[in-house]
Amino acid sequence: MLMRFDPFRELDRVAQQAFGGMPARQPVMPMDAFRHGDQFVLRFDLPGVDQSSIDLTVEKNVLTVSAERSWQPTEGDEVLVAERSQGKFSRQLFLGDSLDADRITATYENGLLTVTVPVADQAKPRKVSISVGDSGPAAIETSAAA
Repeated sequence: MLMRFDPFRELDRVAQQAFGGMPARQPVMPMDAFRHGDQFVLRFDLPGVDQSSIDLTVEKNVLTVSAERSWQPTEGDEVLVAERSQGKFSRQLFLGDSLDADRITATYENGLLTVTVPVADQAKPRKVSISVGDSGPAAIETSAAA
């Protein structure tokens, strides 16, 4: 199971309901997350971010994605609109015990960071052996479900 932690999420939801309109905060690093077979796939939008500034760490089942985007107008530029977030930003996700944090992979292409988190083998469905009467263990063995 994958869990996202954002302490202000509920506060934003309540404020949006009370006052209407757009959410108070837009995420700096928008993300999609979905399960595909025996793995979770996370996709982070990071347009304009240099790959060398992206940092992906896992510590005690917390996945942290950090990145930096910077742009400075050159001398003589007249900035008319500056809506894109600049600077350092990060997102944290809590990885459940059923995920294998040791086999996480990541790719970055065209401003999209894709992180793949496999489901741990011990969390996959499996058959359980069944004993028959008093004859002891049956010949049916425990195996991974296909």
